[in-house]
Amino acid sequence: MSRLLKDAHTEVLVIGGGIIGLAVAWRAAQHGAGRVIVVDPSHGHGAAGVAAGMLAPVTEVQYGEEPLLRLNTASNERYAAFAAELTEASGGLDTGYRRCGTIAVALDSDDREELRDLHAFHQRLGLDSTWLTGREARKLEPMLAPGVRGALYAADDHQVDPRRLLKALYAACEGANVLLHRAEALELLIEDGRATGARLSTGESVTADQVVLAAGPRSHRLPGLPEGVLPAIRPVKGQILRLRVPQAYRPFLSRNVRAVVRGQHLYVVPREDGELVIGATSEEQGYDTTVTAGGVYELLRDAHELVPGITELPLVETAAGLRPGSPDNAPLLGPTSLPGLVAATGHYRNGVLLTPVTADLLGEYLATGELPDLAQPFTPTRFATKAAA
Repeated sequence: MSRLLKDAHTEVLVIGGGIIGLAVAWRAAQHGAGRVIVVDPSHGHGAAGVAAGMLAPVTEVQYGEEPLLRLNTASNERYAAFAAELTEASGGLDTGYRRCGTIAVALDSDDREELRDLHAFHQRLGLDSTWLTGREARKLEPMLAPGVRGALYAADDHQVDPRRLLKALYAACEGANVLLHRAEALELLIEDGRATGARLSTGESVTADQVVLAAGPRSHRLPGLPEGVLPAIRPVKGQILRLRVPQAYRPFLSRNVRAVVRGQHLYVVPREDGELVIGATSEEQGYDTTVTAGGVYELLRDAHELVPGITELPLVETAAGLRPGSPDNAPLLGPTSLPGLVAATGHYRNGVLLTPVTADLLGEYLATGELPDLAQPFTPTRFATKAAA
């Protein structure tokens, strides 16, 4: 871990060393934005470390979120090239990117009608999804429950392993001479109405031409940040399970599988190495990351209904993380109303999916001062505008 000189100066200071902060730092350095420093007490952690890594702009589309769909789709289209570039830049580290497709399953007649409506919505939006009968779904994935009533197959909804992605981003940042400093930002520094850096837990201060705030659900809580510059970023807790598929049972599943069971969204993500990830609860519990017996029970119970054989597999890990949710569940990308301060937060359930496009858009902005059109609907100032109206 690199150390700072006392009271250092840099062109770009990134506060937050999670998947978004590291990706933005890497791209900013590549684009020639100057010296880049990332400060975080534990780089490579955060929500992505406990995420399943579904890249699912089609099966996760929500009604009324068409602008976000465009951003999600643009990022998904960049993922293969992004992953390949990152593997090369990191010295050969695999990101776990896999073009596997996703099946969204209906377990009863009500779910089937809801899924039919979603298929019609996909068609209106021009998205590629195929309706399957229950029998056709089970032919693709024989481990699905016998009572499956229907399904949607989205061939372009894929996956990546966020933990591997984080390791590759960390190595790529080091290779691009990004300084990764283990410290907590205690206070945003402001001079003459402009963000100028941060005071750190190590006793150092870093001044910067541009400060990027990528601290997830704690972004708006940074001391020194003036009121109203960022909306509150709420923490949304998600519990997740990791199981191991013995070699004799592989392939257990070949594609991502998702469903709504008892009104709760559920997904099962199979890795090529035999890991099986089950998630995710969605709990508004503040900053609590406790794994609960109830959360584990509900995930296993619902997963068993979807894929009955799942309860025979070894349970190897339970974890919980916090998704950073903005008031409209879309990310905050670009300059804030405070000169010198740039936001890269609020990605909610799409942080892993939006990593490539966030890095590209903000890397370009930090190097050129021009925010690409694709990012314009997601500037942090959209909330200030609504408040004034």
